[in-house]
Amino acid sequence: MIGFAVGMVYANAAEWVIHKRILHGRGKRRESGWSFHFHEHHQASRKHAMIDEDYHRSVIGWHGQGKEALALSLAALAHAPLLPVAPGFTIGVWTSAALYYRRHKRAHLDPDWAREHMPWHYDHHMGPDQDKNWCVTFPWFDHVMGTRERYAGTEREQRDLERLARRKAKAAA
Repeated sequence: MIGFAVGMVYANAAEWVIHKRILHGRGKRRESGWSFHFHEHHQASRKHAMIDEDYHRSVIGWHGQGKEALALSLAALAHAPLLPVAPGFTIGVWTSAALYYRRHKRAHLDPDWAREHMPWHYDHHMGPDQDKNWCVTFPWFDHVMGTRERYAGTEREQRDLERLARRKAKAAA
């Protein structure tokens, strides 16, 4: 049982590091192979209030969702040799990878669900600082590393939503 918990915590730390250092660090450079995350996924999420249309496509394809699923599958596969010696740990890592994909996909198909059940991820995309709130499955390492910054339900979010509504009303008139 302890191995499973350690695997989940390890995976949460890994997603924090990978999201911060690779997907945003290297991914902000357009020539990087990781640029799809910041320049496609984040752009779509900001433009469409958390919705990313890639999640309406088949998971099989060379697009954001397909690349994400491939990376998660390869990470899970890389841990497979540990199964005989650390089954709980390995199953924890695999569970985390599955949760990451499932929860991330749902968050970008159902923004209201994300705001309620994954506010840290909603805050990552919709908040003023997209270089905060690196965790997707659970916000554990954002708390540990001091990168959890609340936005959903704050006065700032309310002001931003009101400003957006005024812009939409002005554009419609």
